[in-house]
Amino acid sequence: MGRPMAANLARAGLLSQVFNRTPAVAEAFAADFDVTVAGSPAELTAEVDVVAVCVSADEDLAEVIEQMGPGLERGKIVVDHSTISPSTARRIGQRLHESGVVFVDAPVTGGVEGAISGSLAIMVGGPEAAIPRLAPAFQAIGRLHRHLGPTGSGQAAKAVNQLMVAGIAEAACEALALMEQLELPTDEMLELLSGGAAGSWFLNHRGKSLLERRFDTGFAPALLVKDLRICESLAAEKGLDSSVLRQALADFSLLAAHHQDDRDISALIRIKSSRN
Repeated sequence: MGRPMAANLARAGLLSQVFNRTPAVAEAFAADFDVTVAGSPAELTAEVDVVAVCVSADEDLAEVIEQMGPGLERGKIVVDHSTISPSTARRIGQRLHESGVVFVDAPVTGGVEGAISGSLAIMVGGPEAAIPRLAPAFQAIGRLHRHLGPTGSGQAAKAVNQLMVAGIAEAACEALALMEQLELPTDEMLELLSGGAAGSWFLNHRGKSLLERRFDTGFAPALLVKDLRICESLAAEKGLDSSVLRQALADFSLLAAHHQDDRDISALIRIKSSRN
């Protein structure tokens, strides 16, 4: 997700420096776009007014924020596009606020395809006054962005999104496994399903590839498990008993443990097919 999003920022003239914990990744990006590579998060933060971060987990974000160090001066903005827990977002936001730094949690949805095309949906939490300043960047990477409330609201919205994503994947993979067992023609069925009430982003973008057992790109099962653990914590806080969440956690945990080379959650068809 990081490279396509950064590429769209660069094309819009909104990116001046990049940093990646794997230097070769940053250097390859800089070779393709007119940007410089910072030697550290602190070096990058010292040179810009707005820093956009996209990492994999709560601890990764905390580490990167710590490494920004003295570069985080009063009046600067940190925008986090990662998927983390709302409580971590609130904790980091409060810490930065005490130093006069604005923190905005802005997780995204739309898949790799949305990141490449600049058509992501962006769920924004944090000080509303910062949104107009960030609007050009949001418009460069997404088709829409909405401010949903104080810090942590964006991450809470992403948890809702991820629970729905998991449930749709569960239903689609199970139904398509049944379709295979019934020996129905796949091309015709995908066209009919996508054109009716069963249609979804997942079916449109992953239906054909999962039936061909191609799982080389997309959203890794292990990352969805991480996100579902966040959902589990939030559901417990609110007393919500979710059968979808229980089934998705069990299935995607199994998938992540036994099919570690699969890079997309549509590989769930392997689990569903083995049960028929």
